[in-house]
Amino acid sequence: MTWMMTMTPSFAGSIGYLGPAGSWTHQACLDLFGPNALVPLTRDELFSGYASGKLTQACVPVTTSVVGVTPYLDAVLDLPDAVVVGEYPKMLGYSLLARPGATLQDIKEVFAHPVAFEEVKPWLDREMPTVKRTESASGGAAAKTVAESATLDKASFGPKVGASVYALDALVDGIEEGPHNVTRWWVLGRDLPAPTGHDKTSLVLSTADDNLNDALRALMQANVAVLTIYERPSKKTLDTHRYLVEVAGHAAQEPLAGLLKAHPEFRLLGSYPRK
Repeated sequence: MTWMMTMTPSFAGSIGYLGPAGSWTHQACLDLFGPNALVPLTRDELFSGYASGKLTQACVPVTTSVVGVTPYLDAVLDLPDAVVVGEYPKMLGYSLLARPGATLQDIKEVFAHPVAFEEVKPWLDREMPTVKRTESASGGAAAKTVAESATLDKASFGPKVGASVYALDALVDGIEEGPHNVTRWWVLGRDLPAPTGHDKTSLVLSTADDNLNDALRALMQANVAVLTIYERPSKKTLDTHRYLVEVAGHAAQEPLAGLLKAHPEFRLLGSYPRK
């Protein structure tokens, strides 16, 4: 199991991702960075390791084309000093993984992350409508559960890398693969990359509902092109919210530089090449 790495106390030079190994975030990190310096962590370990400065970088899935924001976006917004230095959208095609010797007809229970179940639901409803569906913390955790099972009647949905990590076989590949099934990861780092001429900037706006129009008007008046807006709870009151506002351009260049100087209500989360 060469992909699995042991976490070191110092995290020195490490890139953290949501473990265990064999998840889509693991696959995204392999695509981005290769196998070296990757450390699989629990959710708490990942965010505390980044917040403390022990991790050099952290990779977090934040949005999907099927279910919108992931459960991890709010955790990023909660970090006081998060810096988004990159984004990575990837078109997903799930594999159904089982222990060697199992057949599709043997499978009575499948394991997957809740988001994965939403993304494979059309296929699962059509091909395996009676199978039991059990949620797991990640695709890696699902594959690990199957690998540790004493029977051949369990399978998991996840990336094919899980087969390599846990010595499983792929019964079916390319499930629900297509442009409709895309997940986007953020890479959290320390310093903003330099402008490239084709950048995206992520801003956080915390405001009362009555002030939202004024904030959005400021963006339009500054001629800042808004790409997406995601509403998130403020965790304070019903009539206040946090908004992830993603715009075209780089924070070091106009018109964004001027907007941020004039409107401190917008917190800069990151500027990075637009993918």
